[in-house]
Amino acid sequence: MPDPHLESRLRGHVQRLAGEIGPRGLFRPEALTAAENYIRDTWEQMGHAVTREPVAAANGLSHNLIVERPGSVNGNLWLVGAHYDTVATTPGADDNASAVACLLEIARFFSPAPRSSPPSRGRPCDTLRLVAFTNEEMPHFSGRSHGAMVHAAGCRQRRERIRMMLSLEMLGYYTDDPNSQRYPAGLGALYPQQGNFIAMVGTLRGLFTLRRLVAGFRDTVDFPCQYLASPVWLPAISRSDHFAFWLHRYPAMMITDTADFRNPHYHTPADTPDTLNYTALAQVTQGLCGTLSRNAGEYRMG
Repeated sequence: MPDPHLESRLRGHVQRLAGEIGPRGLFRPEALTAAENYIRDTWEQMGHAVTREPVAAANGLSHNLIVERPGSVNGNLWLVGAHYDTVATTPGADDNASAVACLLEIARFFSPAPRSSPPSRGRPCDTLRLVAFTNEEMPHFSGRSHGAMVHAAGCRQRRERIRMMLSLEMLGYYTDDPNSQRYPAGLGALYPQQGNFIAMVGTLRGLFTLRRLVAGFRDTVDFPCQYLASPVWLPAISRSDHFAFWLHRYPAMMITDTADFRNPHYHTPADTPDTLNYTALAQVTQGLCGTLSRNAGEYRMG
């Protein structure tokens, strides 16, 4: 059953992060801390226990924030993440408050079950981990102060079995204008020319899981969804937190509105909450909740 309040909650999250807090990063540590506190408080109000993972940089300390919904299958893990920092030039409504808003609402969908609830009778399910990453933007990206890199390294050190990592990267900008969608060289003839779809981008090695996720999304909502399985070396597909997991030999993919291949406000002061389509963002969020539930296993909802 669709949540009638989902759209307004998503709008509220983006407004808080991009409209009130604004540009957030170690260049403005008080704003980065305010964003961290908002994410932590929101998850705790849902009943989640939140873990803070320290990420050190030359100019300060910040944290990844982690919540988990334990599964019934020992060791299998699905991970969904979104970065909450921005570059200094933008309030970051689409990049990346839209994805953080989605991540917060996925946590609500998979909220902790009441202690009095009976055991789930669904099929076995994997653990679902949600991570709000710090320090995705330059100069941190792919370095030791990149939040996703720190977490991926920890996963590898602990020998965790990640079945798939999903990086949520800009989910809120959609338009039906003709020729509003651009592509990396060689892909334009294969995909729509209107920027009104969500894209799932993975590697050839992960094609089977990618197709399963797309199918689950399309079965859940009637919203356009395109996908691409590409060689890892294509530069345009590696610009988000999933890249850290590729480097640590984990399967990973990016879910995106395609960023600057569509959104003219990318990394500018014009990336504001009023430019986003919250009805579409709500459909994308519902679709991701549905496909995660189907592919990671049947969860008992809280």
